[in-house]
Amino acid sequence: MNVAVLPVLWLWLLEAEGRCFFNRTQEHCVCYSLSQESLSSIIRCLPASVVEFYGGELKTYVDFPIRNLDPSAIDMLGSLVIRKIIVGDLLVPEVLLAQVLRFFSYTQVQELVFENCIFDGRGNWDKMDGQNLPILSLHFDNVTSAPLTGREQDFSSLSSWLETLQELAVTGSHVTSLPCGVGRVFRALRYLNMAQNSLGDESLMPAFCKGAFPQLQVLSLQRNNLTSYHGVCRSIQLLHELQHLDLSQNQLMADLSASCQWPVSLQIFNLSNTGLDEVLTPLPPSLEVLDMSCNHLHAVDISLSSLKKLFLSQNMLQAAPSIRNCPMLDTLHLDNNSIRELPWDEVKLLGQLRDVAVANNPYNCSCSGAGGLQALVSMGHLGQGWPQDYMCHSPPHYQGRLVKDVQVSVLQCNSAAVIAPVCIALALFGVAGVICLLRSRPRLIRP
Repeated sequence: MNVAVLPVLWLWLLEAEGRCFFNRTQEHCVCYSLSQESLSSIIRCLPASVVEFYGGELKTYVDFPIRNLDPSAIDMLGSLVIRKIIVGDLLVPEVLLAQVLRFFSYTQVQELVFENCIFDGRGNWDKMDGQNLPILSLHFDNVTSAPLTGREQDFSSLSSWLETLQELAVTGSHVTSLPCGVGRVFRALRYLNMAQNSLGDESLMPAFCKGAFPQLQVLSLQRNNLTSYHGVCRSIQLLHELQHLDLSQNQLMADLSASCQWPVSLQIFNLSNTGLDEVLTPLPPSLEVLDMSCNHLHAVDISLSSLKKLFLSQNMLQAAPSIRNCPMLDTLHLDNNSIRELPWDEVKLLGQLRDVAVANNPYNCSCSGAGGLQALVSMGHLGQGWPQDYMCHSPPHYQGRLVKDVQVSVLQCNSAAVIAPVCIALALFGVAGVICLLRSRPRLIRP
């Protein structure tokens, strides 16, 4: 094997004894702390499409001589079918990473992932200026590095590659800010995941400044330090292509003195586990999916003409929300609330949906609590959890029984459904009788 290939993919594996394990069926190879003595086992990974490297420390290789590759080494790299590389549990000197990253231009690697890594120091990225890489997806999870502030020149040197990047995830890495100039480099980025960081309200406005992330469609800000619902709204107003926004696990509050408009392109909105006790306004006007589960909502009144899916599980709802003002709705989840019954008029509307879930509620099984659910089952629209997660809580003689086992009397629980047809029949019989009497009277003969 040409030693010039080593700095491209395997330099960080020379620290401790280890070996590689290849799963031919899954085309997946995992290597643990390779040493120079066990390096030959990496040959097993050459047919793999996914390769994972774990363990090691690279500081001793900062001064390792890295020369340009000869044509045979370039051809070999180009012939590899590796599409995804995962690097974990490593201390990576940034100066070393800056030297070897350019060699990925000869590979077919499209996804690069760093997990539980420490990036040490700052590298010189000048050699990456104008360099294109095939990597379209870049993920960092639980990594430590120098702050991004003041590194605009580094991102400028990487711009030829970063301008083509489509997916970027930096999760669980204590990020507190995202400079405006950084966002402007990612001109083709469609997906940005900044979950489980330390972004606050004041850091969002510069992060999504004019010209930053112009093609962004999916943004996750899950579990950061965000508190202002309207502040987030104002910060992302310039993301005109945004379709999916995740603000879950932030403790959000309304700013009644402020107003804003969400991007009209926004279709999927996750507000689950955000501490809300009411539905805040405004909501994105073109919303199709709204997740407000795991909150403290007592009532919900929503009017969205394009809404298709509404998730309200694990709240404090005492009644199913009216869906009359959501004509496109096909999915409604109301599990783990305080709903005791489903009125018949609501059952008729819910029966028009494709997926209804109302499990683990304290049902009163005397009438509509059981009858409504059984009606939904007969329509074939009650979702996962039936029948084992639908229990009666009252009246006392039904407590602990499954709703499906309750015998519901139609006459008792929906008398209108029986009395109305009877009344109509009696009326028809009455009309028929009158007609018969009129026909049976002798006709008067005029002189």
